[in-house]
Amino acid sequence: MAAPRLPPPSFAPPPSVRPRALAQLSASSSTAAIKSTRIKREVVAVTTPPAPAARATSLSEAWREIQGEGDWVGMVEPLSPLLRDEIVRYGELVAACYRGFDLDPASARYLNCMYGKRSLLREVGLPESGYVVTRYVYATPAATGCSRWIGYVAVASDQAVRRLGRRDVLVCFRGTVTHAEWLANLMSALESARLDPTEPRPEVRVESGFLSLYTSDESGSRFNGGSCREQLLAEVSRLMGEYKEEEEVSVTLAGHSMGSALAVLLGYDLVELGLNRRAGEQVPVTVYSYGGPRVGNAGFRRRCEELGLKVLRVANANDPVTKLPGMFLNEGSASKLPWGAGAGAYYTHFGVEVALDFFDVWNYPMCVHDMEAYLNLLKCPQLTMEKKKMKKKKVVQVNNPWSDDGVHGVMEVFTTMARRFLEEPRLDLILWRWLDAAMQVSEFEAHAYACSDIWSGILRLLWSTAL
Repeated sequence: MAAPRLPPPSFAPPPSVRPRALAQLSASSSTAAIKSTRIKREVVAVTTPPAPAARATSLSEAWREIQGEGDWVGMVEPLSPLLRDEIVRYGELVAACYRGFDLDPASARYLNCMYGKRSLLREVGLPESGYVVTRYVYATPAATGCSRWIGYVAVASDQAVRRLGRRDVLVCFRGTVTHAEWLANLMSALESARLDPTEPRPEVRVESGFLSLYTSDESGSRFNGGSCREQLLAEVSRLMGEYKEEEEVSVTLAGHSMGSALAVLLGYDLVELGLNRRAGEQVPVTVYSYGGPRVGNAGFRRRCEELGLKVLRVANANDPVTKLPGMFLNEGSASKLPWGAGAGAYYTHFGVEVALDFFDVWNYPMCVHDMEAYLNLLKCPQLTMEKKKMKKKKVVQVNNPWSDDGVHGVMEVFTTMARRFLEEPRLDLILWRWLDAAMQVSEFEAHAYACSDIWSGILRLLWSTAL
């Protein structure tokens, strides 16, 4: 039985065809009409865009996209639920470093992890994380020469591989906790990284305190074997060589605050030395940075981008740590200076930013940088949307206090902040919280008095500016 003949498909001319051309086509003879139909079909073939590929909905299918293969285009604004879940998951694994860190001076494990490698994730509330901790990592601040626990290396279990879509090698770092680490953060001079002995690349410069923490060694430590860098390169290389070459592998580096700087340095080190090459292919290396500072200069940024290092920066707009170092001389302000600034002379962020916005005046400055506060906001995306709506409804908009709009914009914002600050009825309580936070950074009483003098001078400056 012959199939019924279908009528010819109707054709709606695309808007790109000019009206004048349409009039000429409609006035043509029947012979020309046949020709015009063919022309119209050719136009459709050229102008109709291909149907967009459906975005993968499971992590096992979309893991390369989640790890930054496409630079997270279309996934950050608005934040993709799948990406948000991964940011929270890696954030919880970073928070495990804080939950397991022993700060009790009377403990035998003081400045080390309270738990063994096998029990760490279970003890801190992540028994179903899907990772197996393979090594603890220790770092040595130059100010003390004494190593302390800074994080861990883990690898996805066989069961987790099916869900993740690949074997994930994970390195997690905690942020600043001890006084010596605070001193490392304050060493804001740029220094050539020179991590590849065959090509020193002096134009690639990073913050000297972070570099020192990454490369310093305490040879007499009973815990670590070599510097933080030596431990990490050895363990990551071992894990990457342990699995079959046909198995999909990724390297994920995650850290908070100072830990995010170490994660960026390790990521650069791996791709610069080519340790992420496997069976002729490059294993993706991705950094998840939470409240991280700037790490290096423009030369460092360019080199990381050339090598394909992917960085996803989760940053609170009110977190001062994300503006340091280089609060006033950075990637945004340097180009606006009348005398200019060399690419090696200023700090710069790089990567893709996931912007958050949370602030609690009564717990400032601790709340805006706290890892748990970051996670709590990420777990409540509706709260984030409500905050954005409230900011849009404001009649007078105040930009980010640490934006890169130049000196004029900074002074204007400081003026607005000063008026609000000085009109606050509980000003004495806010000042005491600031002083208390400053006193916790150092054990010396003289430092507290110095902070008091500094704050007095800042308040006088703010008062004169507000007037």
